[in-house]
Amino acid sequence: MRVAVYHNNRDIRIEERPIPEIGPRELLVRVVASGICGSDVMEWYRVKKAPLVLGHEIAGKVEKIGAEVQGYRIGDRVFVSHHVPCNTCRYCRAGQHTVCPTLHTTNFDPGGFAEFLRVPPINVDRGTFILPDSVTFDAGTFVEPLACVLRGQRIAGVKPEKTVAVLGSGISGIMHIAAARAAGVRRIFATDVSDYRLSKAEVFGATAAFHARADIPQKIRRANDGRAADVVIVCAGAIEVLEQALLCVDRGGTILFFAATPPGEELKVPVNELWRNGITLVPTYAGAPADCAAALDLLAKKTVPVADMITHRLPLDEIEAGFRLVWRGRESLKVVIQPHQ
Repeated sequence: MRVAVYHNNRDIRIEERPIPEIGPRELLVRVVASGICGSDVMEWYRVKKAPLVLGHEIAGKVEKIGAEVQGYRIGDRVFVSHHVPCNTCRYCRAGQHTVCPTLHTTNFDPGGFAEFLRVPPINVDRGTFILPDSVTFDAGTFVEPLACVLRGQRIAGVKPEKTVAVLGSGISGIMHIAAARAAGVRRIFATDVSDYRLSKAEVFGATAAFHARADIPQKIRRANDGRAADVVIVCAGAIEVLEQALLCVDRGGTILFFAATPPGEELKVPVNELWRNGITLVPTYAGAPADCAAALDLLAKKTVPVADMITHRLPLDEIEAGFRLVWRGRESLKVVIQPHQ
């Protein structure tokens, strides 16, 4: 089979490898579609582990079934989660599945940017979901990233009566905007440095979109009856945006740190102001199986229009061009790789 081996953002090599052999409790999945995540192009994060096969936003068909596997048939259309929790540790029992040590060590083999992958037993047990007929393979690549978005918004307390500001309108910001709109939020403000992305933010539900270099706290207040935002969601991994978020949140509000910064970045926090004004700072990482199920439900109902977010579909041979599109962040939102095209 062909796989795309990542060395760095400018060097991704197509190689031939044997199709993985599966054990009695495992599945072999034919990868039909695999999305490029913004984290895939975070070179500071990925290069230290290179060379490796990336890709974790996948949808495909069950190709082979281990002798002891039940509940799946050859040809089933599935989404497979790469990270899954143990469900038994103290973190899982407290509902903190995404900090479970098992979740941080599980994965499928070799990665989503390959023609086939092996699904280990624990991922078969709690990370493999049948795609409803209404969910295409391309839409299925959104299960994992949308699960992350839904978990973040739940933790941040996004509700219809609240105003939401999304700082950064790349694909994660766009999904946050669309998910907030689907949840009934009426006032959603978006920012970005790209006019293209700002236009897309409005298409997918932003009430107003502002260039990130403007006076964003003032812009939000003018558009929000003189108030700052109840929930500020940071979808850009720059310290300046985190600092900006502190100025955009209302008293009693919440800032959700959704994007990662490069290592070594530190945010100076005005502790007294947060204390006096009741500001909550929360981070979020990944999604749990329950979040994947919730995302799949929204996709089945087409509540979040993910199909319209896909700007590029490329064969595996053109994955380097796909990475370039995502990494440069110009006129693209979601890039989906189709390994068998």
